Amino acid sequence: MESLKNSDLEIYSYISAELERQKNVLNMIPSENYVSSAVMEACGSVLMNKYAEGYPFKRYYQGNKNVDEVEKTAIERAKKLFGAEHANVQPLSGSPANAAVFLAFLNPGDKFMGLDLACGGHLTHGSPVNFSGKIYHNIPYGVDKETGLLNMDEIREIALKEKPKMIISGLTAYPRKIDFRKFQDIAEEVGAIHVADISHVAGLVASGVYPSPLPFTDIVVTTTHKTLRGPRGGLILCKEKYAKQIDKAVFPGMQGGPHENTIAAKAVAFKEADSEDFKRYSLQVVKNAKTLSEALMNEGIKLVSDGTDNHLILIDLTFYGVGLGKEIAEALEEAGICLNANTIPYDPSTPFKPSGLRLGTPILTTRGMKEEEMKLIGKWIADVIKEHKNPELLKEVRDRVKELCGKFRFY
Repeated sequence: MESLKNSDLEIYSYISAELERQKNVLNMIPSENYVSSAVMEACGSVLMNKYAEGYPFKRYYQGNKNVDEVEKTAIERAKKLFGAEHANVQPLSGSPANAAVFLAFLNPGDKFMGLDLACGGHLTHGSPVNFSGKIYHNIPYGVDKETGLLNMDEIREIALKEKPKMIISGLTAYPRKIDFRKFQDIAEEVGAIHVADISHVAGLVASGVYPSPLPFTDIVVTTTHKTLRGPRGGLILCKEKYAKQIDKAVFPGMQGGPHENTIAAKAVAFKEADSEDFKRYSLQVVKNAKTLSEALMNEGIKLVSDGTDNHLILIDLTFYGVGLGKEIAEALEEAGICLNANTIPYDPSTPFKPSGLRLGTPILTTRGMKEEEMKLIGKWIADVIKEHKNPELLKEVRDRVKELCGKFRFY
């Protein structure tokens, strides 16, 4: 077979350009990471050629001797890593995993509670434009307007009043710790299923540097990329009593044949995460995020909740104007710093023109950057925020970024 370069030069050129982009910019989107060469090798293996509907040793196709062992290994490693009773490694990503959980426990129109998107929740936690908000009856909860923190007493009051069938805890833009035990207690009090979505913090949870919702939480859903540093995919963990419901909801309820090449890459990532080296990595991710947040605040930049407990930071730009998130994110990208515009709690603008920026430290830490680099980067980000229409400044920062990136490994 021909190589990609010889058979499709156009796509090869785009991939080559993306390699150079990833190498020479500060990638700070908190939902991204750089996988190991071993994870990438497994994901690009011949396993992508195999169709394997069903579960290990219970397939609808022949020729699954090897993929059965791969998937069984991934399951056992996931259970060991997180201390779970049951694991389903087949979800294609986080949203399909969440959809499977809805399918397993709710009927159309049933009530559930999820963190409002503007306050740090995910689309699948009840956004009206998502299946979760279209098919099911979402009762949103938010954060305190003054502190930016979850108010567990208020969340309990909402649950007691509304009696939802399911309560989702979790985050995509909430920079603080979540009291998963309290969420479980509230769910049990009202007779609801508690689903903890740890997609962003899974690697930190696995390393013990962020509170774990296991083993007491009913259902735990996560992606396998982000802080877990695996391939793009999903994972559902649950108590054994819910295993059949979850497995049936994933297949045949939501999906057909699983992507066994990605499952193999998940297995590799789970093994990598079950190590002292990965624990040191996770600790450094949080140290870097805290140092970066302090550097930004020292430059007068306002952060939602005035800091972070995890890998991500949410910047409030309203001091500089309403709805500037996208404009400043584009300026930062021009300066070699890649992050994303994001709504802030009770944003005076719209999701199309949000007033915040979301950034994180997983990739910078993967490349080996530490506190001293975070101080430099915090100063550069603050400078661009304050003068985002200054082309000379953007070029100066971009040159410094490229010089810094050249000092740290990239495969």
